[in-house]
Amino acid sequence: MSQDAFDEGLAALKSDLLRPEGPSITNMSEYRFAVLPYKPNKEFYVRKQVREVSDDLKSKGWQVFELPVNKLLLKRLRNAPQEELDSWIGREKRLVAKGKKERALRTAIDNLEYLIEGQNGIAKDAIEEIHRLADVNQVDTEKTLVWITRMGSLYPFFRTSTLLKHLDGNTRRIPVVVLYPGRRVDKTALSFMEETDADRDYRPRIYP
Repeated sequence: MSQDAFDEGLAALKSDLLRPEGPSITNMSEYRFAVLPYKPNKEFYVRKQVREVSDDLKSKGWQVFELPVNKLLLKRLRNAPQEELDSWIGREKRLVAKGKKERALRTAIDNLEYLIEGQNGIAKDAIEEIHRLADVNQVDTEKTLVWITRMGSLYPFFRTSTLLKHLDGNTRRIPVVVLYPGRRVDKTALSFMEETDADRDYRPRIYP
């Protein structure tokens, strides 16, 4: 995923959002959910370009919202039982003190997977926030966009395929676009942070 590919994808996405007949970011009218990959080391460039597109959409009467996943993760951690967190941290510190850093990382990953994976994890929080935005702002689904951002904060604790799978069909027809730090491997496969094995058979459209 080159910078040129990201720019091409963002331009195509904007064009599809602004179609006269209404947003069309997939081949299915009821399925307004797409993924826009970018190179992880281009995070700040991507934020700048996305902000410019958002400002342009707003000038055309759109409502544009950002849903940063790192905030959902921090909220999950704050709401976890303190005794549980203390136990996790204590175990990781003991492993590091013994020079078992890889095992400590694996323990941290296992603990956070328990907290954020599955349909009752981060995906549930994201869906609830999308629905809350829709209700509070009385959105017009023809002129509303939600960016899901800061996905990199979940690496290496979370396979993003889980989040995308559970968001599928739960966006209330609001166009939702996941800004995805990673690499497109083929037509329906993505490698998170350009590090993980590719997850395949994504239903959302992957731009460009």
